[in-house]
This record gives sequence, C-alpha cells and structure tokens, in this order.
Amino acid sequence: MKLTKYTINAIFSMFVFCFFSIGSHSAVISGETIFGKVVSIADGDTLTVLNKENHEVRIRLVGIDCPEKSQAFGGRAKRLLSEKVFGHNVRVETRGQDNFQRTLGVIRFADLDINEYLIMEGVAWHYKKYASTQPPEEAKRYANAEQSAKAAKRGLWAQDNPTPPWEFRAQKNKNSKSSETN
Repeated sequence: MKLTKYTINAIFSMFVFCFFSIGSHSAVISGETIFGKVVSIADGDTLTVLNKENHEVRIRLVGIDCPEKSQAFGGRAKRLLSEKVFGHNVRVETRGQDNFQRTLGVIRFADLDINEYLIMEGVAWHYKKYASTQPPEEAKRYANAEQSAKAAKRGLWAQDNPTPPWEFRAQKNKNSKSSETN
C-alpha cells in the first residue's frame, strides 16, 4: 500500500485527536483526591465535577445505590443531592472507575460524607454487593445509616417493601428482553 501525503495527514490527525481526547478524560487513580465544582447532577448517585484543570469528571457515588429516575424516590434522591452540592466546590475521594468509565468516589462537602448523608435521608441503599471494596469503617457507617433510616421510616423506608434499584434494573432488563422476542 502506497502512503500518500493525504493518507499520512489523515493518520496523523486521527492520532492527535485520540491523544487529546484521551488526555482530557484520563483514567483516575484510586485514592486520588479531586477538588472541583459540581456542574451537573444526572441522578441521585451520579454527578459531574469541573476539576481545577477545567475538565469535567463524571462521578458515580461509591457504596450507595439510589432509586432509578423512573422509580419511587428517584426524583427525590436527585433533588436532595442537587440541593446539597450543585454549584458548590466538593472534594472527591476516588476509588477507581466503573464499567461505564465513571470515576467512583465519596463526595465530601464541608466534611460531610454526601454518600452516607443520602443513605441517612432514606433516598439511597448501602450497596452491600460492593461493601467488601469499601474501607471497613466506611462500610459499617453506611450499613448503620441504612438501619437508622429504616428504623425511622425515612424516605423510601416509609414504603412497606421498597424495591432496591438493582432489582428494579434487573426486572426492567428482563421485561425489555422478553418484549424483544415477541
């Protein structure tokens, strides 16, 4: 194959584009701390922070799972997170990345653990499936926060039998697959 000047320029342009795209969304090292302003709230457990390098970093709050948007208390979870941190500078204690390339992290605002706060307010579950990846003291605090919210019937715990979001998603996926085969 003969490489023409046009082909070389096209390859070089693609390389430069890829290099800068990757650079602006570089992988976050677990244990790194990000300081930035919350510029977007996607749902109760996902937000975007504009870091000091002016890059947007999508954060999935680790150790918790909030109801889906279409689920009872999904809107309330998003609203509560927004009221607490939107437009504010926060500290994110990172824990790596998830399968969707979101940075996993604990959000801290004025020394308040926002992840734990959402559990205490009854708009999030402690995501016990991943508790073994949390520091033991944190996992215990999150579990205790959930028990406290349940006992007080705060938020979603006022319902008789709230559906955890992981079960809601599984059912939604199951229904979606069965309707595709019909």
